[in-house]
Amino acid sequence: MSNLVTVPKNGSLSNTNSNVNFPNWSSWLDDIFNRDLPSVFTSNFNTGITLPKVNIKEAADAYIVEMAVPGLKKSDFQIDLESQVLSISTETKIENEEKEENYTRREFGYSSFKRTFSLPETVDEDKIEASYSDGILSIHLPKKEEAKQKPARTIKIS
Repeated sequence: MSNLVTVPKNGSLSNTNSNVNFPNWSSWLDDIFNRDLPSVFTSNFNTGITLPKVNIKEAADAYIVEMAVPGLKKSDFQIDLESQVLSISTETKIENEEKEENYTRREFGYSSFKRTFSLPETVDEDKIEASYSDGILSIHLPKKEEAKQKPARTIKIS
């Protein structure tokens, strides 16, 4: 049975690294910066909402924006349109207070988000509609009549 030894490029078989049991600076720094941060740094400190995911679809006559925001009510949303910028935001506050004989416990939470979208000039701003059902906020952005895709037609040659 033979033992294989890796030979450094300089051809020396002697061990030039006297710190065999200690990591080098490079691997030590990599270890610090590449490890997962403790959950206290990555978690949301309240039970708030992270930035919701959005799907935007284009149909022949409209754009449809769908936002996943479960656990809210229709009244929690604020939807604004100004200078062709659509803003969707919400702000919720939760307060609980529990009084017992020897103590009072008070917990509160606050969460909010705001998403903005620049609308194309082809959107008919006067006909925008929104609905909220099963945790999905849907915004229907109809296109102006001149921007709607027309069906293909055949042109006869005379």
